[in-house]
Amino acid sequence: MAKTAEKIEQKIEQKRERPAPPRNAASESTAPRSGAFRIATFNVNSVRSRLPVLERWLPASGVDLLFLQETKASDADFPAAAFEAMGYEVRFCGEKSYNGVAVVSRVPLEARFGFGDGSEEPDFPTRVLFVKTPKIAVLNTYVPQGKDLAHPDYLVKKRFLERVRAFFDREAGDGFPFAWVGDLNVAPADIDVTHPENKRDHVCFHTEIREKFAWVASWGLTDLFRRFHPEEREYTFFDYRVKDALQRNIGWRIDHVLANGAGTEKALACFIDREPRGWERPSDHTPLAADFDL
Repeated sequence: MAKTAEKIEQKIEQKRERPAPPRNAASESTAPRSGAFRIATFNVNSVRSRLPVLERWLPASGVDLLFLQETKASDADFPAAAFEAMGYEVRFCGEKSYNGVAVVSRVPLEARFGFGDGSEEPDFPTRVLFVKTPKIAVLNTYVPQGKDLAHPDYLVKKRFLERVRAFFDREAGDGFPFAWVGDLNVAPADIDVTHPENKRDHVCFHTEIREKFAWVASWGLTDLFRRFHPEEREYTFFDYRVKDALQRNIGWRIDHVLANGAGTEKALACFIDREPRGWERPSDHTPLAADFDL
C-alpha cells in the first residue's frame, strides 16, 4: 500500500466509524466440508515475524495449499523446519527484507518461480510462483504496489499484470482447474474498500488499474469471494497506521482467489478469516481461503 495520499486518508479514517462485522462474517464456518480441498492465500509481511501466528492458525485451518507473499526472508533464513514440523512441505524463493513468495503444501506438487516467459524484463522470482498439483494448478503472485501514479513502479505494476495475462495463455488454457491467488494489490470495486471516494487516485484503486485488473480477469476467471458473497463489505488488508482498523472494519480487499471455469465449477466456498489479524503481532493482511470439490 503508497504513502503520500495515505497520510490524509488515515486522519479521515480515524474520525469515521463503520460497524465491524462479526468474526468471519463472510463464512458460516471456517471448517472445510468433508472431502473438500482448501487453498488459502496470506500476505504475512515477514514469515519469520509471523511464525507464531502461522503455528497457531495453520494446523487448525484445514488448508491443503497455503500461498504466502511478502515473506521478507532470504532462502537461507526461511523457517522451513517449522512448516515441516506441522506436516507440510514448503517451497520458497525470497530476499532479505523485501518481497518473497512460498507455497506450503500437504499434497505433492511441482513449483516454478518467476514468469519464465523469456522476456528481457525482470523475471520476478520473488513475486511469481506457479504450482501444479494433481488436483489444481495455481499462480501465486505478489503484484507490485506501484507507490504513486507518477512513480515508475506504477508502470511496472501495469506491465506485471499484462505479463500475468500472457502467463494464463501459456499455462492455464487446457481446461484443468486453475486459480490465480495472492496479494494482487487492486481493490476491484467500490465495495472492496472503505470510503472509496477518498481513494480514487490511489495506485490500488485508480480507475486505470481497476480496468487493467478487470481485463486480466476477463481471460476467463471468476472472483470466488464475490461469487459467494456478492454484497459483503469484507476486507483482507487493515493498515497498521489506522487505529483499530480491524474492529472498525476499515480496510481493503486486495488479496484474491480467482478461478477458471473448471475451478469455479468445483468451488464450494470462499471466505476471509479475520481472526489472525486480531492476534498478537499480526500481519496487516489476513488469510483468504477457498474450498473446492476436487
